[in-house]
Amino acid sequence: MSGQRQKNQYEQLSLAFVTDGEGEAPTAAMQGTEPLVAKRDLERPAANVSLMEEVCQRENLKKAWQRVRANKGSPGVDGMTIDEFPGYLREHWPAIEAKLLSGNYKPQPVRRVEIPKPGGGGVRKLGIPTVCDRWIQQAILQVLQKRWDPTFSEHSYGFRPNRSAHQAVMQAQAYIAEGFRWVVDHDLEKFFDQVNHDILMALVAKRVSDKRLLKLIRACLNAGVLENGLFCSTERGTPQGGPLSPLLSNLMLDVLDRELERRGHRFVRYADDSNIYVCSRRAGQRVMRGVTSFVTRRLKLKVNAHKSAVARPWQRSFLGFSFTSGKKPKRRVAPKSIARFKQRARELTSRTVGVSMPQRISRLAAYLRGWRSYYGYCQTPSVLEALDSWVRRRLRAAAWKQWKRLRTRYKRLRQRGVNPTKARHCAFSSDGPWRLSASPALCIAFPNAYFDSLSLPRLATRGTA
Repeated sequence: MSGQRQKNQYEQLSLAFVTDGEGEAPTAAMQGTEPLVAKRDLERPAANVSLMEEVCQRENLKKAWQRVRANKGSPGVDGMTIDEFPGYLREHWPAIEAKLLSGNYKPQPVRRVEIPKPGGGGVRKLGIPTVCDRWIQQAILQVLQKRWDPTFSEHSYGFRPNRSAHQAVMQAQAYIAEGFRWVVDHDLEKFFDQVNHDILMALVAKRVSDKRLLKLIRACLNAGVLENGLFCSTERGTPQGGPLSPLLSNLMLDVLDRELERRGHRFVRYADDSNIYVCSRRAGQRVMRGVTSFVTRRLKLKVNAHKSAVARPWQRSFLGFSFTSGKKPKRRVAPKSIARFKQRARELTSRTVGVSMPQRISRLAAYLRGWRSYYGYCQTPSVLEALDSWVRRRLRAAAWKQWKRLRTRYKRLRQRGVNPTKARHCAFSSDGPWRLSASPALCIAFPNAYFDSLSLPRLATRGTA
């Protein structure tokens, strides 16, 4: 979408909103979702009776649209795209606003989408709301998150402003360095699909007294799912894919955080992934039993016994990272993360795809940059250097495969500066592309500088052949 087109959409959307005044909410309520000064007390419901008016405030809705538009996303069950929504809203906004303020708005069912889990561990079910419902959920999120987030536990890092997975990993590393060298890694089984609506809404009602907003949140939870043309009601769970689900999941699991704090545990939680650090295996087994009992009894959730364990931190992974076993633990990329990286890199550097080297690198570069921005946080650069070398071998093997004839191979090697003896030995070798990709001839023909010239990103700051 061009910049002019985005500007026109934004103007169309602005025209759809009421223009008389800026609403009744205070200025501080329109400052996005940045956290305020942390405080432990829950917000008193009496203080937010008119939250729905704040949700429908013009500036709040405009910010919500900016976020939904930036996230893009697929159409919901109505088939409406991001590009089509401003025109629809311009015509129907008065009716939508009236339904929201009267408490009669009904979200449409979500569209079920299944994506494979990393490592071939089944599929993850996503629920894609319509663009209009995503926009409304985002507007609700902006109003509620700035009120709720400061009250959440300091040990929670997922889906929160100014908090990240890297901070969670750093805190876990600090616990290990302090001597807590056993981890209770408990995994909640299908958490987003198993959330109890009654328990969740009771927690929401403690913080929100606006009955219209309570009714709307409940309606979002009970909107149902459209899968393969069939409608299924949803009596449990929060659909992954809706903007409001992460905040509701944090509200639900904050109960667990407070219980762990009350028991004096050292722990880190990112979404439904929690690690508790203790000093011995025996202590870890005791904590595992206690946490499992609490989660089952209080939150009506299940702990996945097959994925949960009491083990050494360097034997487990947390958010894609693991740790070394030395006295001063270092962050390292977990073996499963490396395996997933190689699997994806193999797909992007497949020798059976007939594309030029610049095209191949262009496809690969975006993935490498994204991977590096996250896993570059590790403290074992030798692993990144080894992966850089492995990627270049894949590319050399792909180029060799494209030079099918023996004479072509010899000619291309000579053109790239390989001396006649090495070129002849390599060109007429019976070895396969992968083995020859590490040969001196191909390293000379395709040096690191060649890949740098084609803007192939490096995972490490310095690399070897």
